[in-house]
Amino acid sequence: MKHPFKLAVLAACAFACALALANAGVPEYSHRLHPVALRGAAGLPWAMAYNTLAFVLPGLLLVAAGHLLRGVSGDAGWAARIGIVLAQGSALAFAAQGLLPLDASDSDAAASRLHALAWMLWWIAFVPAALLLAAGARRGAGFAIACVLAALLVPLLAALAPIGAWVGVAQRLAFALWLGWWLIVARGVAVPRASRA
Repeated sequence: MKHPFKLAVLAACAFACALALANAGVPEYSHRLHPVALRGAAGLPWAMAYNTLAFVLPGLLLVAAGHLLRGVSGDAGWAARIGIVLAQGSALAFAAQGLLPLDASDSDAAASRLHALAWMLWWIAFVPAALLLAAGARRGAGFAIACVLAALLVPLLAALAPIGAWVGVAQRLAFALWLGWWLIVARGVAVPRASRA
């Protein structure tokens, strides 16, 4: 598979499948109330499988997509190339969330702190990645606006909005927006401007 868009689609599908299967073995798990990573907390049934499907596999697929994008972004500026590298860092941090599961019994445990660090690195690396691609990808105003909006909305939904009963919804929207951004970038950067309608 040599097209980054296909890898981004597979990543989004893996994440969606993980969410669809999240209630298996844990019927009380709520997409509205609970963070995505809580389903993969240590000790829960199928936690490792869930973390692999929700975080590790999508993250690694997007790292590979970023590698392919670096190879086809010849007409993009240096800012876009740095942005792609930072986006790969964001994808690695996303994968690390699955490799560092939460400790559901102790939010201050080392495992939970490491997971929170990976989560923070995920969105912190993403913001400059999206802004640099907006500035340097040379893919038109629509592409640049999509990147800027994602750079603003992902941290807003991931870090500021998840309060009280909306934590599950806000976090899922942040992840969906991030994955959607990858789809836009994988399609927009990989296809030369001359061949696009």
